[in-house]
Amino acid sequence: MSGRYLSEDEVSAARARELVDAGAAWLLDVREAYEWESGHAPAAHHIPLGELGERQHELPEDAQILVICHSGGRSRMVTDALLQADYPAANVAGGMLAWQAAGGPVTEPVEPPEAPAEAPSAAPSDHGRPPGASA
Repeated sequence: MSGRYLSEDEVSAARARELVDAGAAWLLDVREAYEWESGHAPAAHHIPLGELGERQHELPEDAQILVICHSGGRSRMVTDALLQADYPAANVAGGMLAWQAAGGPVTEPVEPPEAPAEAPSAAPSDHGRPPGASA
């Protein structure tokens, strides 16, 4: 890091973990909601790539931003755009795949709510026959 911010525009997942754990970086996850719900870094802030323009005001202007996605492609594009807009940003190389491989913590997947169990169907009516009587 030069000064408060990284001099490089890409970091390994292991380095990203160190920075996030030390409170020295703000982790931005740009994956889609279904990807986020499948498990994410607990310290991450979720702004899907498609919403970033309208939610740019949520980004810190005075913190190192580390951008992560599934494998590093989308986060690389976001990192480049953030750097052009003068944000201190760096891509997490390899994305969540590398984060997990480096032992980074990941939340449990969000399970969809279970459908309510159906009431057991009533036994067919015997229409007044005495119990045990055959039809």
